[in-house]
Amino acid sequence: MLSAKNIAFSATIASDAAEIFTQVMPNFSPTGQAAPTLRLVLGDQLNPLHSWFAQPQPHVVLVLMELRQETDYVLHHAQKVLGIFAAMRDFCAHLKSQGHRVRYVAIDDASNRQSLTANLDALVAHYGAQCVQWQAPDEWRLDQQLTTWGGQQPFACIAADTEHFFTARDECACLFGPRKQWLMEHFYRGLRRRHNVLMSPDGEPEGGQWNFDHDNRKPWHGTPPEPADPRPTHDHSALWATIQAAGIQTFGNPQAAAFRWPLNRAESLALLQAFVAHALPHFGDFEDAMATGRIRLFHSLLSFSLNTKMLNPREVVQAAEAAYRSGHAPLAAVEGFIRQILGWREYVRGVYWAHMPGYTEVNALGHRHPLPAWFWTGDTRMACMKQAVGQSLEHAYAHHIQRLMVIGNFALLAGLAPAEVHRWYLGVYIDAFEWVEAPNTLGMSQFADGGRLATKPYAASASYVGRMSDHCKGCAYSAKTRTGTGTGKDAGKEACPFNALYWDFFLRHAERLRPNVRLALVYRQLDKMSPADHEALQAQAQANLARIDTL
Repeated sequence: MLSAKNIAFSATIASDAAEIFTQVMPNFSPTGQAAPTLRLVLGDQLNPLHSWFAQPQPHVVLVLMELRQETDYVLHHAQKVLGIFAAMRDFCAHLKSQGHRVRYVAIDDASNRQSLTANLDALVAHYGAQCVQWQAPDEWRLDQQLTTWGGQQPFACIAADTEHFFTARDECACLFGPRKQWLMEHFYRGLRRRHNVLMSPDGEPEGGQWNFDHDNRKPWHGTPPEPADPRPTHDHSALWATIQAAGIQTFGNPQAAAFRWPLNRAESLALLQAFVAHALPHFGDFEDAMATGRIRLFHSLLSFSLNTKMLNPREVVQAAEAAYRSGHAPLAAVEGFIRQILGWREYVRGVYWAHMPGYTEVNALGHRHPLPAWFWTGDTRMACMKQAVGQSLEHAYAHHIQRLMVIGNFALLAGLAPAEVHRWYLGVYIDAFEWVEAPNTLGMSQFADGGRLATKPYAASASYVGRMSDHCKGCAYSAKTRTGTGTGKDAGKEACPFNALYWDFFLRHAERLRPNVRLALVYRQLDKMSPADHEALQAQAQANLARIDTL
């Protein structure tokens, strides 16, 4: 665990700090008692097992806040706002039931200044606090906001560890140092060894290899059947009315009366148990598969619970490994899942903290096109995009292949502005917090960091979508046609936009990408085409971009 550090002293409390909050703690009078300590709990720090909450402390006031600052810094999906607020309220109720003193600042409280630090100023004045503590934020902007504010105070401000991650913020940077490219596999193997995860007694990886990714790329044709969705159903109609009355702008379907995401640790543990029992055995085979009308297949749906810290990644990894040890799930499935948690999740966090500030503005490929209108409606004739974008708008969720190889792939090939793509991803997904979303979107998906994170652009033509899904069969476009219209069964169908955009992408970025040895096959194929073929592909790509809102 990281040691707590004092980050503050000096200056004066803001002039409006003397204003007293109209809602006060019941049965509490500061007169004659030691000055209380305020402990701030952010909306993605809902871990009831944190050492802060081991037992109630009379001089400690736990503070949770619903803020327009947090709902408005990017346009969010309705379910994301609903889910975080509902989970925060549930966590508040839990803390109170355990005897903790809690000050909850609701979105519609008259005393709510809608700013994190303005509220802290007023709360410090109200309680006469002489110490403010917070768990280290995972997002750079909040970390900077609290660090700056703390440095201006005449009392102790202390940042504590969240007690959540396997690694420290700077562990990736310390490991890789000035290397131009950081390889997740090296980082992952080190963590496997350190934490003895899927290791045999002789110190070698189980099964004799570290990575079973090549075994986990099968399309799904209906068997085995997709497990039933084990998530609870909540009615958040009243909370949704409060959110709307507060003037918060959102997009997507709120599904307020039938909300399906966990609100607390108990519901998250039940979801983990259901995943291990019913989906994990098949996760490896079909983790890259897509199917029309199927939003999850064998994916865990645990990312919201993990990223709000209702679940700890250690217990998730341990549950998956136990399934392998007991013979319940095959090694390839378990290793593939654990790699996402122990490897990739920790790795992208390290990339984020190593390259902030500034990482969210990277644009190595110089892409500038605005997002097409159907990113906000799902109204497109491309079947794969209609499924992935429509599903994202409806459920605030899409699995990693839909995010990377469908939506992200199109955005990359079409040259959409990476900052706009980043903001859309950050807003649309219920599990999206900047520390995990930005490297995945800007580095992995959009290659906007120039290859710091990914060894090559994750670009694919329609053939990939056709191989891993059933989307192309019923699509308005011909997946096998590069330009013009299809023939045979596809007669009259326009060429799939992915195809011309794919080749145009590699043509226009040839100077940068041709030297990449992982792209040698792509450029050999391009070199076999005639100049006329190149011109036709580029013309088709430009025609697609000119009518991108109606594709």
